Amino acid sequence: MAGKSPGVDLTERLYYTDSYLREFEAEVIEVQGQRVYLNRTAFYPTSGGQPHDLGLIGQARILDVIDEGDRIAHLVDRPPHFGPVHCRIDWDRRFDHMQQHTGQHLLSAVLKRDYGITTVSFHLGRDVSTIDLDRPPPELPALELAVNREIYTHRSVSVAFEEAASASDLRKPSDRQGTLRIVTIEGLDRSACGGTHLRSTAEIGLLLLGRTEKIRNHTRLEFLCGLRALRRARRDLDSLSRIAASLTTHPADAADAVERKLAELRALSREHRRLSIELAQLRGQELYRQTPPGPGGLKTYWREVPQLSEEVRAEAQGFLSAGRALYAAYTTAPSSLLIAASPDSGFDAATLARHITHKLGGRGGGSSTLAQCSVPDLAAALQLLRSALNMAS
Repeated sequence: MAGKSPGVDLTERLYYTDSYLREFEAEVIEVQGQRVYLNRTAFYPTSGGQPHDLGLIGQARILDVIDEGDRIAHLVDRPPHFGPVHCRIDWDRRFDHMQQHTGQHLLSAVLKRDYGITTVSFHLGRDVSTIDLDRPPPELPALELAVNREIYTHRSVSVAFEEAASASDLRKPSDRQGTLRIVTIEGLDRSACGGTHLRSTAEIGLLLLGRTEKIRNHTRLEFLCGLRALRRARRDLDSLSRIAASLTTHPADAADAVERKLAELRALSREHRRLSIELAQLRGQELYRQTPPGPGGLKTYWREVPQLSEEVRAEAQGFLSAGRALYAAYTTAPSSLLIAASPDSGFDAATLARHITHKLGGRGGGSSTLAQCSVPDLAAALQLLRSALNMAS
């Protein structure tokens, strides 16, 4: 994010030379609807991955700040009068952006110096900031420690203006022409940048790395600086403390305790599933004993179920295992039908399913003892199945 020197714009950009300016005097020189133009401004416009400032122009509240090339437009909720006006920056937002942006320069410089990794782009988000890298970063704890050690070195951060043709030792070459605004971290980094920055790395306070993810040919790395990092650390510690309290353990041991509980839960889940299947099979056998035989001694059982689950299939298998039988289960949403036939029943479950889908449409398949199909008309499907059974008897 390269910037031009003051004096070439229709709007004098005060943030180029003083990021700490909280209040300033200016002249309202033009108003176009909600767009206000000042002769000079300290409000930073959205640019180079950094969001715009907020604040007041007189009593008008700023909604957006737009860089129009040779001047800055301030979008406000109500236009002020022409002439002199007192302006105030939302300092909490500005300082937060300064912490994130200077932290990004420091993080990118350490990645380049220690690992040869290049930062491709930067985005300062509302909750977290990200940089896209040309390749995955190393082990994050080691990188995080290296960056925070540089923060505590208290390196000065300065701004200067240099001609592009003679600007050297830049971390990332700039394709801009003319005068560049160079932000320098003493002894570590030189970058062409138009953003707002701190006076010292010490003011970053803390840098906390987050997750990484693959984005096309790059790796995206999340990070937080300063008060954002402190708030995130406090939130995470509070969450960890609640988890630890629920497990009656110390926060430092919470991760191991959670893993043990999850292992226990998985074992209980497997046992529950085994017992559910076993119970369903026994239930099917009991249903067979309670079901009176039809013509020819065939026992048939029909049942509507919420879904054609594994337990329903186990119940069907239990029903068939007890003797000569045919079992049908169906659902109304979606319209589906399960057919189970014992080998000695005289019926082929897959053939019955194909007969129904051929007549009504739908799809399905299975084996001679267990088949399933989805149909557009469940009532018609059940009638076709009953007709097939009656014809066979």
